[in-house]
Amino acid sequence: MLSFLGLGIHLSNISYQAQRDSLETRLIDNALIISNFLSSEILIDPITSDYSEQARRLSTLTGARITIINIEGVVVGESDLDISQMENHLNRPEIQEALSGGVGSSQRYSETVKFEMLYVAVPVIADGKVIGFARVALPLEEIIAQRKQMRLTILLASLVSGGTAAILGYFIATLVTKPIRNLTAETQRMAHKEEIRPLPIQFGEEVGQLTKAFNFLVEKLQLQIQALQSEQSTLNAILRQMTDGVLMINENGAVTLINAAAMRLFPTQDDSHLGRSLAEVLRQHQLIDLWRLSIESQEIQSTTIEFHRPRTLIHSIAIPLGESLSGHTLLIFQDLTLIRQLETVRRDFISNISHELRTPLASLKALTETLQSGAMEDPPTAHRFLYRMETEVDAMTHMVSELLELSRIESGQVPLELKPVSPKKLLVKAKERLGAQAERKGIIIRLDYHKKLPRVLADKPRLGQVFVNLLHNAIKFTPEGGEITLTAHQVNENILFSVNDTGIGIPAADLPRIFERFYKTDPARTDRGTGLGLAIARHLVEAHRGQIWAESTLSEGSTFFFSIPIVGTNA
Repeated sequence: MLSFLGLGIHLSNISYQAQRDSLETRLIDNALIISNFLSSEILIDPITSDYSEQARRLSTLTGARITIINIEGVVVGESDLDISQMENHLNRPEIQEALSGGVGSSQRYSETVKFEMLYVAVPVIADGKVIGFARVALPLEEIIAQRKQMRLTILLASLVSGGTAAILGYFIATLVTKPIRNLTAETQRMAHKEEIRPLPIQFGEEVGQLTKAFNFLVEKLQLQIQALQSEQSTLNAILRQMTDGVLMINENGAVTLINAAAMRLFPTQDDSHLGRSLAEVLRQHQLIDLWRLSIESQEIQSTTIEFHRPRTLIHSIAIPLGESLSGHTLLIFQDLTLIRQLETVRRDFISNISHELRTPLASLKALTETLQSGAMEDPPTAHRFLYRMETEVDAMTHMVSELLELSRIESGQVPLELKPVSPKKLLVKAKERLGAQAERKGIIIRLDYHKKLPRVLADKPRLGQVFVNLLHNAIKFTPEGGEITLTAHQVNENILFSVNDTGIGIPAADLPRIFERFYKTDPARTDRGTGLGLAIARHLVEAHRGQIWAESTLSEGSTFFFSIPIVGTNA
C-alpha cells in the first residue's frame, strides 16, 4: 500500500508538472504576441500613459491576466485591477529574469487576487531598446485541484486495496499460524512461572509433531522442577534454621547466597545482599583477606575476629568449593559472643563467690583452731567465739539464700502476682520498714510524691523488696546526719521512682557495673554485704517491664531510679 501511495504521488507530481509546463508555454506564446503588439505602439510617455484599455482587450483575446510595465517598473496597464493601487514591479522575479534573459517566469501566491498564480514576462523592445515589459498570468488552481483529486483517488484506492489485502492476510495468517501462536502463548505463560501443563495435539502433521515433542519436554521439565523445588525447600529450611551465618561468594567476589543468621551478623541499610560485593556486605578487611587467602591457597582458612560495635566475637571459616562450584567460596560465621560472655560470667562468679566465702571461712577456721587450742576451757571466751561463728554462718546462709533467690528470679521461677498498687503506699511501706534503722544512724527519710498519682501494675511484695534493697544501701553509705528522699512522679506512661541519698557517692567508672552480682565499689569492700542486692533489684524491676539505673557524684550522694508502667499500658 505504501509503494502504491508513493507511486501515485509521484505520478500526480509528474502530471501536475506536465500541465504546468504546458500552461507556461502557452503563457510565453501569449506574452510574445502581446510584446510584438506593444512594440508597434511605442510607449511615448510611459509614466503618464494608461494602457489598461489595451490590457483588457488583450486579456479578452487570451483569456489571461495582462499587466503592462514600463522600463522603470511602474504598472502602466492592468486588465484586472486599478493601476493606481499597484506597487512598483521592477523587483518581481519574472521581471528581473526577463530583463536579464529575455523571458521570465515565476509561481507564487498573489496577495492581490488571492490565488496561486503563474507569471510569465517578456521585454517590449522598440528600436533595439527595452522600453517595458508585457506580463501574462493565469491561476494554477485548476491543475492544483486536479492534482489533489488524483492524490485523493489514489489514496482511496490504496486504502481499499490495502484494507482488502489486510483482511485477507489476517484470515490466512490466523488459519495458518493459530497452532504456532497457541504453542508460543503456552511457552510464554510457562516462562512467567505459571502452571506447566501439556498442550492438546494440534491439527497438521508438522505442528502435531512439534506439540508432541513439546509435551515430552514439559513432562521432563515438571519432574526436574519438582526435584529442584524439593532440594531448594530442604536447603532453605536448613539455612533458615542454622544459627551460624552462611555466605557463598562467586569468582567475581559477589554474594550469591546468604542466610538470615549472616544478615543479622552483618546488617546493612539495604536488605538486598544478593549480587553485592563481599566488601559491601561484610565491611571487614580481615574477612575479605580470609576469603582471598582461601582462593589463593585453595584450602580451608579460619580466623577469629572481635568486633567492637556491637561487641561480638566471630569465628570465620572460608571453604573453597573446588570442582563442585569452581571459583565459589563458602564462608561460615560462628557467633562466639554468648559463649565468651558465659565463660566470663562463670569465671567472675567463681572468683566473686570464692572471694565472698574466703573471709567467713577463714574466720571460722581461725575461731575453730582457737577453740581447739584451749579457748574451750574459758567459758566467756568460748561463748564469744561461738557467737562470732554463728554470725559468720548466718552471713553465709544469707548469701546462699540471696543467690538462690536471684537464680529463681533469673530463671523465671518466681511468678509475679501483678495487681494495681498505689505508688504512695510503696513509699510509705519502705519508710516504715527501715525507718528505725535510719533513726539509729541519725538519718532523715523524706517522701516526695504527687497525691493523685495513677496506680502501677506490680507485685507489691516484690516491688517492696526493691525499695528495701535500695533504701538499705542508701542508709548504709550515708553518714550520720544525712538525708534520704524517696520520690514518685509520673513520666509519660510510667511512674518514675527514685531513692536519693547524701552519702559517699559512687565513682563514675563503677556505675555501669553496680548491678552485677557480687560487684562492690572500693568504699564498700570493708562492708560484709553480699553484693547481690542491686542485682536482685534489677531483675525484679525488669520482670515488671521497667528499667533501673543510677546517677552519682563522689562525696555528694547517689540517686537510684527505676520506672514501672502504670495500669492500662503495654510497656
